[in-house]
Amino acid sequence: MRKVMAVCGVACGLWGLWLLLHSLSTDALIRLPLWLGGAVLVDDFLLIPLAIGAGWLLTRWTTVRATLLYVGVTTLIAIPLLLRQGKGVNPTVLSRNYLRDWLVLEATIVLVGVLALVIRLRRADGSAGSSHRRDEQP
Repeated sequence: MRKVMAVCGVACGLWGLWLLLHSLSTDALIRLPLWLGGAVLVDDFLLIPLAIGAGWLLTRWTTVRATLLYVGVTTLIAIPLLLRQGKGVNPTVLSRNYLRDWLVLEATIVLVGVLALVIRLRRADGSAGSSHRRDEQP
């Protein structure tokens, strides 16, 4: 079964390579490794240290950390749309104001994160106060 899966995987990889070579121009094929290498460098030397640093600083604040994670992921997904908006590169993309939509999405994520943090802090204060009151009763 492993050999069959390996053959299927190699066949799919070769088919993908064939499609890549036949669908991109020579100039685009030269830029592709540069773009992929840049993505690896940005990930390894910018995003991972930022994520580790934020995790270290916000160890106790899991709600804040989760909110920042969602903001970061949605921003990374939105960057290509934001950079190429209005250039007519892809006629199938809906004509929308991507900057406005991204800002609304980020504001929604931050608002939900703040609400979750407030609820969590109130519950923590309420449970600490109720346990303190129980200790005071005879």
